[in-house]
Amino acid sequence: MANILMVVSAADSLTMKDGSEHPTGYWAEELVVSHQTLTEAGNSVHIATPGGRKPTVDQVSLAAESAGGEERAQGFRDYIAKIDGELAHPLVLADVDIAAYDAVVMPGGHGPMADLYKDADLGRLLVAADRSGKIIAPFCHGPAGLLSATDDDGGFAFKGRRLTVFTNEEELGGGTGENTPWLVEDALKAKGAVVENAAAWTSNVVRDGNLITGQNPQSSEDVAKEVLKALG
Repeated sequence: MANILMVVSAADSLTMKDGSEHPTGYWAEELVVSHQTLTEAGNSVHIATPGGRKPTVDQVSLAAESAGGEERAQGFRDYIAKIDGELAHPLVLADVDIAAYDAVVMPGGHGPMADLYKDADLGRLLVAADRSGKIIAPFCHGPAGLLSATDDDGGFAFKGRRLTVFTNEEELGGGTGENTPWLVEDALKAKGAVVENAAAWTSNVVRDGNLITGQNPQSSEDVAKEVLKALG
């Protein structure tokens, strides 16, 4: 059995390009599907957030049209209620000892664009995890969290690494649109990541050594399965 750290955004809003506040948080499908897949395989998953604050689910992700039907949306609601005790009392990200974990998984939603991308505690954790070869698996908007990681010279710790992320096309066409304050794909490319995306809204998983990334919510299960495969 592996110990897996699931880092989740604690943000409940994102400041948009026009200065307005857009309600957000984590995307239900991403957290639920990955958590369920990993735990049902017999692994221990510990949730951590900045400040140990309870994460907020993006209400849009619980709508039938976003979840793939009302039955699926209700399944997400039920699972979130089932693990409410874990969500209500997450680990404080700054206090996490990465030595206790075999993998770091980061689901998305727009929340990471508000806090994880600049969280110094996450950055230190990711650098330590990468140096020790631990699995690092962010997906959809989760790869925004990688931007927090800088090496000893102050450069991007994942420069030159192959990865995928929620695409500009997906963001502009089905995300928060033209009012999006910044695009995660562009930010990662600007830092030197090698972004390998597939067709919009199709599952796409890219593995580069210990780094496993997924493109969108549709990639949630495949990312979790690739993590299981990597953990052996």
